[in-house]
Amino acid sequence: MDLTYNTKNAWETFDSAEKACVFSFCEDYRNFLNTAKTERLVIKEAVKIAKENGFCDLAEKDTLVPGDKIYFVNRNKNILLATIGKEDILNGINFIISHIDSPRIDIKQNPLYEDCDLSLLKTHYYGGIKKYQWTALPLSLIGTVFLSDGTELEISIGENEDDPVFCISDLLIHLADKQMQQKMFEAFKGETLNIIIGSTPDKSSEKDKFKMAILKILNEKYSMTEEDFVSAELEAVPSTKATDVGLDRSLLGSYAHDDRVCAYTSLRALLEINEPKKTSVCLLVDKEEIGSMGNTGMRSASFEYAIGTIINKIKGNYSELMLKETLRNSFCLSADVNGAMDPYYQEPFEKQNAAVCGRGIVITKYTGSRGKSGTSDANAEFVFKIRNIFNKEGIIWQSAELGKTDAGGGGTIAQYVANLDVEVLDCGVALLSMHAPFELASKADIYSAYKAYKAFYKNC
Repeated sequence: MDLTYNTKNAWETFDSAEKACVFSFCEDYRNFLNTAKTERLVIKEAVKIAKENGFCDLAEKDTLVPGDKIYFVNRNKNILLATIGKEDILNGINFIISHIDSPRIDIKQNPLYEDCDLSLLKTHYYGGIKKYQWTALPLSLIGTVFLSDGTELEISIGENEDDPVFCISDLLIHLADKQMQQKMFEAFKGETLNIIIGSTPDKSSEKDKFKMAILKILNEKYSMTEEDFVSAELEAVPSTKATDVGLDRSLLGSYAHDDRVCAYTSLRALLEINEPKKTSVCLLVDKEEIGSMGNTGMRSASFEYAIGTIINKIKGNYSELMLKETLRNSFCLSADVNGAMDPYYQEPFEKQNAAVCGRGIVITKYTGSRGKSGTSDANAEFVFKIRNIFNKEGIIWQSAELGKTDAGGGGTIAQYVANLDVEVLDCGVALLSMHAPFELASKADIYSAYKAYKAFYKNC
């Protein structure tokens, strides 16, 4: 009997066959990342994958029976997928919930202007970013615009090889002496993160020649006018593609691992659950990076609406007590990423309770900051249940907090699900450079997450 707790490097446990599975799985994930760079595109891709695997829209079903596979889309920004279990749904549901929004640069509603013979777009950054990381970086513009006649227009510029890209400029080093002496949050202001989109004038215009040149291009290509920006959701995201990192290709570098790595792995896990004992749900939500507010975030009543609808279609009737009983008997993995110990920046981490790349999926009993502010702090009984499942199924896992006690911290959707009386535990992949435009994840950890989520659905 081993009296000590020791983590394992997953690569050391994989045989050649499983290692091949790791690389194959991560190739599929890479394609997903490159296809789905915004929350709307994630939902579009998730629906496509779901339909290919026998899922149908919840609205198409009048009744639900064990084995049915359904999905419910909320405002094109979150999706609930479920496989109906054999047990009474009032006995609870096995949830895995992740978020699909990621830090980015949003375009303002009245964005277009000109300065220094350049055309630019004003922006408002979304989520927690280090602003300097978004300068001198090729950006794509992706989003949805509703024109004045009601036409919905999908825009994607910068993703194809022959597309132009966009950029936020940075100050040349030769003149940056004062800037380099400032604190980072003072040197880079939100109002300076404006995107260069052109530099040619419209010769026929008497004023705002550079702005007018862009407006004419937008009108010719997309039938847009300046007012159409008001009813647009345009996001600037890195144009770079997900790519292998390292001579051994053991890491995957990409924008938006946080939290699409958990979204994709949990989705793939659910697809392979056919006749579960308990109803199994994969929920992909929006707005986590800004507090889970809004009608597409985890705090939205749309979650309870979807679960209530499922209960009604299974039982033939519904009451608030039935919903509360279902949630009270449910288990949930809050599938969100954690910070991996960085060899260059070890000081903010508490080594004994820090995640390490390659050592499997991370169990995080509590998140929050300082005195556990803003956390759900999972019950020991549930942590044991998950630990036991992972050990029995041979899952490589590790336990970790997010940094030293007073170093800062962060929150997840766990607290909001726990407030609904559900047993919740944070459980996800460790990342290097979290919230940067290019994050790193170990392929071993990505595959371990997929296996862990599948084990949860089968055994919880």
